[in-house]
Amino acid sequence: MLPWGGLSCCLSAAALYLLGRSSGRDADILKSATRINQLKELAKLLDSECILPLVVAISGRVSSETPITCEFTGLRGVVVEETAEQHFLKHNDAGSWIQDSALMLSMSKEVPWYLDDGTGRVHVVGARGATGFVLPVASEVFEESGRSLVRGTLDYLQGLKMLGVKRIERVLPTGTSLSVVGEAVKDDIGTIRIQRPHKGPFYVSPKTIDQLIANLGKWARWYKYASLGLTVFGVYLVAKHSVQYILERRRRWELQRRVLAAAAKRSGEDNEGSNEKDDNVSDGSKRLMPDLCVICLEHEYNAVFVPCGHMCCPPPPGGRTFAYE
Repeated sequence: MLPWGGLSCCLSAAALYLLGRSSGRDADILKSATRINQLKELAKLLDSECILPLVVAISGRVSSETPITCEFTGLRGVVVEETAEQHFLKHNDAGSWIQDSALMLSMSKEVPWYLDDGTGRVHVVGARGATGFVLPVASEVFEESGRSLVRGTLDYLQGLKMLGVKRIERVLPTGTSLSVVGEAVKDDIGTIRIQRPHKGPFYVSPKTIDQLIANLGKWARWYKYASLGLTVFGVYLVAKHSVQYILERRRRWELQRRVLAAAAKRSGEDNEGSNEKDDNVSDGSKRLMPDLCVICLEHEYNAVFVPCGHMCCPPPPGGRTFAYE
């Protein structure tokens, strides 16, 4: 049987090692990204002769010419997600009521937006698919269902009890400080935007660049240590299983050799005289009889049946002795 526990640990260690390398590679790319302290410098950098694609790290505050006004909070944002969940109790087969929910509405809105630091602006494209992008919850409202008799009766007959609707609104408000790492380009009309590069990470996060690098380095070290630990433990399990298998095979081979030797000795003694045979059987049994059960080949025997030669005790086939646990 294969040592599945050890092999699983080794495979998990390999997966963690690859994750650690990926995190370390992303940290190195963030370190190598060109940092732009003022957004006006980015326009000069793109106008000058430089190697493309240009991966930069910028920071600024979220702004937009046409922000969205949130329905519940009144906040002005550039990305808004609204969800509505119907919460209810349903009657299960066991006869009890359990709480459940179903999604009723999922709506998302986004308007063109950019980062502004007072010296210039850079449009951000495809931020919702970037690593680290999170929409904070702006409001969470629970609206209880109406208590009409007809609606309640119909729901009860269907095995349901309506509790209400939970509405959640997530918003990226204007004025939020963000850090973006991506490819900077300039279109034909001179608009500068930052987008996902063809190769490399794309980050949009409220953390600073230094915080992102430190976080990636921490995860890379954690993956490395976890991979090393799982590798050592997996190798230990595989080695333990291999040693046990070798010892077991060796023990069985030794036992079989001893059993065959005892059987051969007994067969040779059967060809001698009866008197000499009885003496030799006693001596040979003491010298060559295995101390393990010849049936299971694992445990020591605690009793031995030796044919007495009487008519009521016929000898077993082959004239061999048998042992049981």
